[in-house]
Amino acid sequence: MTTALDPTGAHPELFLPEPEPRAVRYTIISVDDHLVEPPHMFEGRLPAKLQDQAPRIIEDERGHEVWEFEGKRHFQVGQNAVAGRRLETVRIEPFRFDQMRRGCYDIDARIHDMDINGVWASLNFPSMITGFCGRVYSQARDPELGLAVTRAWNDWFYDEWYSPYPQRIIPMGITWLADPEVGAAEIRRNADRGFRSVTLPERPHRIGYPSIFNDYWEPIIAACAETGTVISLHVGSSGMVDFPSDSPPLQLGATLFGQLSLTACAEWVWAAWGVRYPDLKVAMSEGGIGWVAMLIDRLDNIVDRSGYGLDGFDGQRPSDVLRRNFWFCTIDDPSTMATRHAIGVNHIMAEVDYPHGDGTWPNTQAVLERYWGDLPVDELRLMTHQNAAGLYRHPLPDVVLP
Repeated sequence: MTTALDPTGAHPELFLPEPEPRAVRYTIISVDDHLVEPPHMFEGRLPAKLQDQAPRIIEDERGHEVWEFEGKRHFQVGQNAVAGRRLETVRIEPFRFDQMRRGCYDIDARIHDMDINGVWASLNFPSMITGFCGRVYSQARDPELGLAVTRAWNDWFYDEWYSPYPQRIIPMGITWLADPEVGAAEIRRNADRGFRSVTLPERPHRIGYPSIFNDYWEPIIAACAETGTVISLHVGSSGMVDFPSDSPPLQLGATLFGQLSLTACAEWVWAAWGVRYPDLKVAMSEGGIGWVAMLIDRLDNIVDRSGYGLDGFDGQRPSDVLRRNFWFCTIDDPSTMATRHAIGVNHIMAEVDYPHGDGTWPNTQAVLERYWGDLPVDELRLMTHQNAAGLYRHPLPDVVLP
């Protein structure tokens, strides 16, 4: 039996040597990490008449462990859970759980890995069986089952992922997308027990729902604004970019994350929800910040040079709405960190992206020191932890660095 201190499971040969805890130079809140839903997640959490239809782990004909729900299979692709793996062992195929670090799916082991990396707190997105934003359950053939699974996911997160370490995990839920009134009620249910965020599809029209310009979404938007629930929009939650058939999809898709975030953010700005709900908070996840200053410039040019763009904005400039209502996160963005003042230093946050292929675990402290270490201390504090603590209303440790 493995434990949190035996973190590599049954196949240690797949992993690099176990790292020593890193020297802590910065108090870090990572606003983009992921959990891998554990095999027991839904056990005993659905009504009795639905329990045997809950998502479950099966072993397929190739010996892979995959999720099965309503007859469809959902798997963990190779870059989804690679923290600590030797690069030559990573493939684009389903993993078994004993081929991942336990920190991917076990909360005690996750805190162990956060301690190694010098990370104070973490916001965790779902993984493949949930579709980053709950879309798998919201699109279930049986709506009663899908809603029950949505609620069960949130209950598991609260009971097993958040509650054991409430100072270390920022609680973020999913909601029901197929009926916004029901979805709003789930957001309020979660907010009442301390959830700080909800993950939504960044471009819902791409997965069969009305676009973000449609009033369909108002109950959910209103619930988020009224409860202070941050809307988290993760790259890929509505699908990836269109790929030429003969292109390398992993490489091209990862390269274009910024384009996905740019497009989604532009749509959310022009949908003007931030005008109708000035207290609304939207966080863009895993798209970096290289495109943000360009978007701000373009928004200003449309208004000042072309003479349109203020309709529906109640006299406000779209760029001001973006700076007020939107937050952004970055792994490092060394070439575009110089644009931080144009974006607003108080709206930039750090991410680790554990346990994904882009992630900086276990060397996040060194990465930030290398690329951000010469920045003013007050700005370092904002971007490494103060902005995130304020946005998500999360406690900081008694001593913060730098």
